[in-house]
Amino acid sequence: MADLPYQRIYLRYPMQYPLIFGWPSRVGEGYLTNLSFNGCSVLCAHTPLVGAEVRVSLLLPDQRQALPIEGGRIKWAEDGQFGVEFQHLPPEARQRLNRILRHALIQYLSTHSNRPNQIDLAAFNT
Repeated sequence: MADLPYQRIYLRYPMQYPLIFGWPSRVGEGYLTNLSFNGCSVLCAHTPLVGAEVRVSLLLPDQRQALPIEGGRIKWAEDGQFGVEFQHLPPEARQRLNRILRHALIQYLSTHSNRPNQIDLAAFNT
């Protein structure tokens, strides 16, 4: 039986904000490159092991405190980039993430939509 290709469930929103991460053998800084309801991508100088548990603190604009993601798992890693799948988010962190993503969607629609009710979904999946 052939393996099915990995497909994301949620749309990704391009972003560039600093973050702090940590897994058992490393703590470091990097940049958020995209964010979704279920995960994010990180650009940094270190490449973690796929499957490792990771903590991420997102330093987002207009936020008084970093958004802590305690229950993350490294989904993929390659050339100084890695993807984090959010596995466990407390309700408060989930609410903050939802607000950020709602704002990102509104911003995307206001800059990319030529006509009402027409969205280029392909742009989210690149």
